[in-house]
Amino acid sequence: MQLATITYATALAIMLGWLIWIGKPVLLPVIAAIIALYVLSEAAKWLGGVLVFRHAPSWVLRLLVLVGFTAAIMLLFFLFITSFARVAAALPGYENNLDLLVARAASFLGIEEEPNWRILRDSTLGRFDATRLITPLVNSIEAFGVALFLIVLYASFFFAERLHFASKVAIALGGTEPGDRAMALLNRINERVGKYLLVKTIVNLILGVISLAIMWAIGIEFAVFWAVLIAFLNYVPYFGSLVGVMFPVLTSLAQSGSIGFSLLSLTTLSVAQIFVAGVLEPRLMGRAFNLSPVVVLLALAFWGTLWGIPGAILAVPLTASLVIVFAEVDETRPAAVMLSARGIV
Repeated sequence: MQLATITYATALAIMLGWLIWIGKPVLLPVIAAIIALYVLSEAAKWLGGVLVFRHAPSWVLRLLVLVGFTAAIMLLFFLFITSFARVAAALPGYENNLDLLVARAASFLGIEEEPNWRILRDSTLGRFDATRLITPLVNSIEAFGVALFLIVLYASFFFAERLHFASKVAIALGGTEPGDRAMALLNRINERVGKYLLVKTIVNLILGVISLAIMWAIGIEFAVFWAVLIAFLNYVPYFGSLVGVMFPVLTSLAQSGSIGFSLLSLTTLSVAQIFVAGVLEPRLMGRAFNLSPVVVLLALAFWGTLWGIPGAILAVPLTASLVIVFAEVDETRPAAVMLSARGIV
């Protein structure tokens, strides 16, 4: 009996994994829209506490937040398009700077005139063609634009659906009392998940602004684009901050051909990451981010394998939200305890 249960559970897990992987084009924008919905709902609630909007109807607050979200998505897509055009124009110059940097290193080491060095250079940098990167980037931007449009569309409909959700739950459960209990549970879950996602988003925005100020101050090109990328990648723990810093550092090396300038970029951006991750985020997040490091790594491996970089970005918000949901339901609370970092949920 136990063997049969394990077999069925394994088969079910494999089937669900296959469905999640094959359903990526549909599920990814839907899940991203649901996560955005939590953030937007908390933002609307916060906006209602502002003096100017204190007496405004809830639908007005939600409309304002949704319009702001749509405008932010449009600006993000515009930023990607303009940055792509500027990167395409700068690639030949970057290629020349890297070539000169490698030539100086070879001259310093005394191997510039060696035949083996010429063979090595021709087989590495000599094969690099910046123009070959353009077509894949165009396809990626097109897919990114479609995904952003779907996220805005789904989030808009989900926002409107929430207005009638409570009454539909009461009808579905056959009465007011069961519906009230179910809504009370859902409200607790929504409050904790929403606060976690909102605070995490605020932390990432702060990191993006700090990184933008640093890059502008020291003169790294495409500073706005890299700041947005750093903010997004900070959703990925451990590895996201490292990857986010490496892009502008490599840009600084390519644009200047100076190792000293790239070390300055690496040092200043790393200090910003350490401050946010070690000081600011723990104070703001509190117990909301309460995941075991092993669970975080497994979540990154699972969602990253299935959905690539978008999956890695969504992995921790999804897992943290799942732990919060498990903690609010008595039957699944033991699972939340096992997934947490300190056993306190």
